Amino acid sequence: MPDDSDRTPLGALLPKGGGHQFVLYGDSCSGVPGGPHEQTLARVNRVVSRLAPKPDFIIYPGDEVMGLTNDEAELRRQWAYFLGTEMAWLDPDIPVYHATGNHTTYSIMSERVFADVLSHLPRNGAAGQEGLSYFIRRDDLLIVFVHTLSQAMGGEGHVETDWLDATLAANDDARWKLVVGHHPAFPANGYEGPYQRTIGDDYVDAFRNTLKRHDVFAYLCSHLLLFDAQAHDGVLQILTAGAGTAERMPKGIEYLHCVQAALDEDGLRYQVIDDEGAVRERLAWPLRHPPSDEWMILSKGEMAAPLQGYQDAAAKTPAILSFRFRGRAAEIGGPKQTLLAALDATTGTEPVWIGLTGACQKLTVILQPYPNNSPHYWFGPELDPGRPFDLQLALHGGMGPGGLIWRRSDDDAWSSLEHRSPWGLEKIHWPATWHIGHGPDPDDRPFAGSDLLIRHHFQGI
Repeated sequence: MPDDSDRTPLGALLPKGGGHQFVLYGDSCSGVPGGPHEQTLARVNRVVSRLAPKPDFIIYPGDEVMGLTNDEAELRRQWAYFLGTEMAWLDPDIPVYHATGNHTTYSIMSERVFADVLSHLPRNGAAGQEGLSYFIRRDDLLIVFVHTLSQAMGGEGHVETDWLDATLAANDDARWKLVVGHHPAFPANGYEGPYQRTIGDDYVDAFRNTLKRHDVFAYLCSHLLLFDAQAHDGVLQILTAGAGTAERMPKGIEYLHCVQAALDEDGLRYQVIDDEGAVRERLAWPLRHPPSDEWMILSKGEMAAPLQGYQDAAAKTPAILSFRFRGRAAEIGGPKQTLLAALDATTGTEPVWIGLTGACQKLTVILQPYPNNSPHYWFGPELDPGRPFDLQLALHGGMGPGGLIWRRSDDDAWSSLEHRSPWGLEKIHWPATWHIGHGPDPDDRPFAGSDLLIRHHFQGI
């Protein structure tokens, strides 16, 4: 239970008009008196208790208790301690909606216990999943909870997509649609593995297409011990699993946290708050850009960073740096082709390189924040040989590794570049010197196509 050591209110993001304000956090793996996660969960609960005003509701995407025991009595004791002691501080008027997790629904017995101890949850889910999958309707907001480890279907990574499709269709009039599950649909921060770390390969395409087809705004999940945000065809995947298992989190990269969010006519805004009450990451989605035809044109060759104080602004305050690349692709690819290289004159390294790689001429971003350390790679679409191309790349400093996103036009949805990195632009200090169309000299990895035109836009977050 949170103590009274710090009761300073934390300002919650508020929706405009008749929107929704909520908190998302999970993966505490607690429920054991004196256990390793009791105090860490208490630190996160303390932050949630300080939010002002209080949330309308809380979404808990799984793994409330340590679980993973065949002793039903022990599992019930853990749930009783979690609900009756560790969460006793919570205002009873604030509902908590739970998703199943691998620590809580790992067997037929544990599925039965989950549905029993959380008997307040609706019984409107998929057949045979009563109390495990379900949906909530809060006026113009629909929240669908999927069971991503159905024991009847095969266990971890198995999810019922037909019921999800039907439920979304039946609630098509909802202005906002959120889907909640435990396992992410897409790898995050380099962690991947179908049926163990993500939804299984047999389901993920149908799952992704269902979210897109029904204009789902975001998929909210946990399981991997980190915070991550990424986009796929405009649908956010927000992963939060920082409610207690600190000793298992990647050191120096991840942190205990909760996510406080507001949903209204402008979309979603969230702030990721650590266990000391500091905001560590934030996002407003969808992104708002001026028409790309109005963006600044970058001339080929060497140039100073195009905005006064640019590198300081980008380093000290998260920003969005957007580019539009137009031209005709080379007939034959292979060697690296530079679209933009940001050169650090002191070290001779390129903290940021954007270009095309390989015979397929794949859009590639390479980040190398530290000299003598291996760079990390992000990959986008391939270009058609000898054909015109026109695509946009946005580098979002507030989204972590999922914040390198692309689309083909102003009217298209953003998608995160494929990556395996646990960090993103937050490690980058942008150099003051850029090279457009080639590296530090004209013969260094030049763009091999023709008619290259690059436009650029900068905005704070």
